[in-house]
Amino acid sequence: MALKKRKTDWHWSQDVHRHFRDIGIRQVAYVPDSGTARLIELCNGDRTMRSVVLTTEEEGVAQMAGAWLGGQRGVFLTQSGGVGNCINMLSIISECRIPLLAIVSMRGQWGETIPWQVPMGQGTEAALEAGGVLVQHVDQAEQVPATVEAAAKLAFDANRAVAVIVSQRISGNGGQG
Repeated sequence: MALKKRKTDWHWSQDVHRHFRDIGIRQVAYVPDSGTARLIELCNGDRTMRSVVLTTEEEGVAQMAGAWLGGQRGVFLTQSGGVGNCINMLSIISECRIPLLAIVSMRGQWGETIPWQVPMGQGTEAALEAGGVLVQHVDQAEQVPATVEAAAKLAFDANRAVAVIVSQRISGNGGQG
């Protein structure tokens, strides 16, 4: 007899990964991060997706542009601390109207224990907006899947750069890498 999964076993990344499959995400670019670790694991285990570990965050923006120009949809997963590395690349994406779907796990917010995460955490939204990225915030785990779905539609149907900012309160980042 199979055991039913308890509601506490649910994590937003399961629904987000399922949506990635539904909309044809084929490339996933990321710098390892505890806030998106579950989502990264699901994407790494998915044979329909090519996951690429990056050495710097701006490589992810370039990879997503290349994926789109090559006829594939992709998603860029980053931590808020890496957003500052991407400003020039984001400006190019925005100016060329290349769709970009980014999921940003926040640092420097709720319960942060690493002081150097605070400045970029506080400046993440401004940095994204300076690069022409539309920003959508999520503060409750239950809202992550629907927000990612709406952001993906906006990104891929309107050729816009869209970032979903997942609050540190729900991302699980708190003093970890």
